[in-house]
Amino acid sequence: MTRRWQSSILLLVIGLVWAAWLAMEGSPGWAAAILAVFALAAVLTSPRAFPHSVPDAEARAAQATDGRPIIYWRPGCPFCVRLRAALARDASHYHWVDIWADPDGAASVRAVTGGDETVPTVIAADESYVNPTPHLVRRLAVR
Repeated sequence: MTRRWQSSILLLVIGLVWAAWLAMEGSPGWAAAILAVFALAAVLTSPRAFPHSVPDAEARAAQATDGRPIIYWRPGCPFCVRLRAALARDASHYHWVDIWADPDGAASVRAVTGGDETVPTVIAADESYVNPTPHLVRRLAVR
C-alpha cells in the first residue's frame, strides 16, 4: 500500500521542504507557489487520480464479456498520468489495473513487454500495446 503512494508523498515532502526554505529566506509568495505546484503534482500522480483499479483476473473476465481494453498502470508514472488526462471522461470505458496493487497484473505486463514492467500497457482483444498514444487507445474502445 505504501509503495502506491510513495511518489505522491515524495513530491509533497519535496514541495514542503522547498517552500519552507523559501519562506525562511523571505519569499512567502514563491513558497506558496512552489507548494501549490508540488501539491498538484502529488494529487495528479496519486492512485486517487485514476479510475477504480480492479484485479487483473477481474479485468480479463470482464473484457471477455464487454470487450473493453485493459489499461495497466502504476502510481507516479508520468506516461500513465498523460494517458489518463487525455482520456478524461472516457476513462471509465476501460478496465484499469494498478500493477503495484496486483501482482498478477504486473505479471501480465511482464509477459507482454518481455520481462519488464513498462506502463501504460494496453491489452485489447488479442493485441497489446506498450505506451500507446491516447488516440490509439480511444480507437481500441470503439471497436
